[in-house]
Formats: sequence, C-alpha cells, structure tokens
Amino acid sequence: MESTMDSSTTVSSTTDSTPRPVIVVGAGPTGLLLAGDLAAAGVPVTLVEKRPPEISNLSRAFGLHARSLEQLDARGLAEPLEAIGRPLDRIRFFGLALDFATLPSRFRHVLVLPQYEVEKVLRRRAEEAGAVLRFGTEVTGLRQDAEGVTVTVRRADGTPEDLRAAYAVGTDGVHSAVRDAVGLPFPGRAVIRSVVIADVRLAEEPQGQLVGRSAAGAFVVMVPFGDGYHRVVGWHREHNVPESEPVGLAEVEELVRLVTGRDFGLHDPRWLSRFHSEERQVPAYRAGRVFLAGDAAHVHSPAGGQGMNTGLQDAANLSWKLAAVLHGRAPETLLDTYHGERHPVGRAVLRSSGGMIRLAMAGRPWSRALRSLAVAALDHAGPVQRRAAGLVTGLAYAYAAPRGAHRLTGTRVPDVALAGGGRLYEALRGGRFVLITADGHKGAEDRADRLAAERWASGRRTAVLVRPDGYAAWAAEDPTPAATEAALAAHVG
Repeated sequence: MESTMDSSTTVSSTTDSTPRPVIVVGAGPTGLLLAGDLAAAGVPVTLVEKRPPEISNLSRAFGLHARSLEQLDARGLAEPLEAIGRPLDRIRFFGLALDFATLPSRFRHVLVLPQYEVEKVLRRRAEEAGAVLRFGTEVTGLRQDAEGVTVTVRRADGTPEDLRAAYAVGTDGVHSAVRDAVGLPFPGRAVIRSVVIADVRLAEEPQGQLVGRSAAGAFVVMVPFGDGYHRVVGWHREHNVPESEPVGLAEVEELVRLVTGRDFGLHDPRWLSRFHSEERQVPAYRAGRVFLAGDAAHVHSPAGGQGMNTGLQDAANLSWKLAAVLHGRAPETLLDTYHGERHPVGRAVLRSSGGMIRLAMAGRPWSRALRSLAVAALDHAGPVQRRAAGLVTGLAYAYAAPRGAHRLTGTRVPDVALAGGGRLYEALRGGRFVLITADGHKGAEDRADRLAAERWASGRRTAVLVRPDGYAAWAAEDPTPAATEAALAAHVG
C-alpha cells in the first residue's frame, strides 16, 4: 500500500541515518503521551512538531477528567498536575448538574488547568524517557510500503528531509497533514460558529464552581483555573462574524453581561480568540502502517471538556500495543484492535458533546421549554445522572469482549487495593500487565519485564489480568494455574 500527500512533493536527498520504529506527528497531549509511553517501553521514537519549542499551544482544552487522571497516575504524573490544577467536584451546565464526588475513582473531580500545563509535564517525561522531539519540523509528505513509512519533512531552515520508521502516528490535530497524506476523509460539519474564548481575571467570583448559563439566544461558560484566571467561552446567535474578526475584551464583557446580568469585572486578558466547533470523525483510525489519534481522528464540541481527554485515552490504548508488536511479544493483528476499541468511543463522545452543545444553543421557546423539562428529569434520575457523569469522565466506557468471556473482560479496572499496601495504578507504572490473583502465580517471574504479579488485599478469588492501559484483558473465577498460564501466554507473550 502506498499513499502520498502531494504528487509534486520533492523527495529529499537528505535521509535520516537513524531510522526509528515509530514517528509521531504532533506535540499536543496525545502525541506527547504516546511518545513518552513508547520511549519508556524501550521503543525509539521521534516526535515532529511544526511549532517552535517556545510557542505555547493555546487551546480550548481546560481540564482533566477522572479516567485521564487515572491514566496519568499509572505513569506517576497525576500528582504534579493535581498540585497546580483546581479540582471541581461538581459542575452545572445549563441547568444540568453533574456530581463527581461519588465517582468510582480515586479522582472524584475534574481537574481544571490549561492544556499547556499538561503538555509541559508530558513533554518533560517524554524527553527524560529518551524520545527525540523535533520542533520547527513540518510534515510535507508521507509514503508507506510493506516494510515501513517514509515521512518527508521540512526543517526550520527550509531543508527537506526523509524520516523512516516502521509505523507513523498522526496526532497533528484537526487539519492533520498525516490524515490528508493517507487520503482518509474527515466527514462531518460545523455545529456552531463564532464562539469567543477568553482567559481573563475577574473582580467578582461567580457563584458555583463551573458556571454555564444561557439567555436571549446566547450562552456563557465560566471556568476557574485556580491561578487567578477564568476561562470564559461565549456565543451569541445574532453575532455570527468571521473567525478572522479580532476579539476585544468589550465584546466578552457585553456577552457575559447579556447572559448573566453583570460582567464580573473582567480584566487583564491573557488570551482572546474566536473559533468554530465541528463534529467530525475519520472512518478508520488505521491505514496500513499509519494511525490517527486525538483531534486528527475525531473532533467535536468543547461541551463537557472531553476533547483532550479522549485523545489521551487514544494514546494510552495504542502505545502499549505498538510496543508489544515491535518487541515481538504480540502479533501485528493486535494493532487492528486500536480502531475496534477507540472508534466507538470517539463516536459516543461526538454524540454526548453534541447533545450538550445543542442543549446550550436552544433558542426557540419550545426548545428552551423542552430543555428545562429534560434537565429537571435528569436532575431527579440518579442512575441517569451517574451514567452521564461516567460518560463525560470516561469511566463508563468498556471495550468489547470475546463471546463467553468473563463479565469483567474489557472493562476498566478501578484502582483496587493490593496485598502489601500497594494499589493497582502504582503497579501499572512500569508499563506492564498486572495479574491480580488470590495466591499469586509462579510463572510470572519469567515475564518480570512485562508482567507484575500481585495479590488482592481483600482475599478475592477472581483472577484478573490488567492491560497496561488499565482494562481487563482476561478474568476468571478461581482459575487453575494452567488456565492462568494460558491467558498469560495469549496476552502477555
């Protein structure tokens, strides 16, 4: 299979002399987590990013949900982020309340912090693990064949260069050069246009931790970062201007005043911008030796703050599979499960975030009345509300299991207590599988580089093999040693 971005692309006479198993394109949270995981697993990886290293990646993303925090905890990164973010245990979005205080997780909140703070932590980890990060390097072409992928890039000085790898992953956002190169469509449409976004200080703190309100054909969302700044996102049905139109503080003040009745003393903006929100998803997350993740694979409204989080989950799913295949511990067909597991999740996020933004955009009297009825019903339906919180936070998603498998197979495994005082997500920090049994398993020593054997603190008899991304690969009730060994051979190698 061969694909190319542009038939007129000049092939460089300068070729990278050190081919690497994986090239990751795009240094947002998704690409940085993926590159860090691969490097930590001993897989040489090069990450290329067209931005210069000193340019912050200002973004709509403003928070980490519980499932992402669990994944970061499995890498020893949750604690430093928790130290600089602001935890919110409850949000109210246009009348709909989501209570995170009862989540079945160690992290019973959404952690509000700018995306660039997440990137700083992920970048430091990737570099310390040995990933090669090349900023100021733009992808101009891509070809793939039976043996690998050639990515043509333009260096900061304009010099073209070919980079060679076994696999390439596009994490380069909505306007993905990698996605265009392999010829994959990105079907969908714009949902809402001319949304203003501002990071500002307030003289008066709004009531409630996260405020989302609508009135008079407009809406405003105000989120505290915890560093003295608030993220303000707003939209007015009658003010549909081009994205190139500059945003002034006065426009944000007027919008906030229209919806809430006061402007809260907005001042000292550090970022003002305008954007439109689209709902799109690529039909295939894999094209031969090329994969797509994050916004390169799916994009949706910022409602619920699920974008960055969904991309991080994509990376956590793909990284251990690439490492297992490249180390010869798993068949190449394992990589097909990336699309099978993550594409349905991306589709579900499009639906949930789309429903939330349409709830906010309700303008006609009958649609506002319907919204009020729906919110009232959800507020009084505990199971429905818990389900909604589970979807927004990512805790409710599970992967399909083979027919006849144990009911736990494919589900997220919570941070259970282990014998000796440890916990599961600490045991996952080596990027290994974790086998939890009642009495231990003698065969685990032979796979110590990729398997940790633990015992339940509770004395439970169920055996569970947890994948590096925290989902159950296999489970059985009080299995024989032979059955456990067969499961290890099938999944761990």
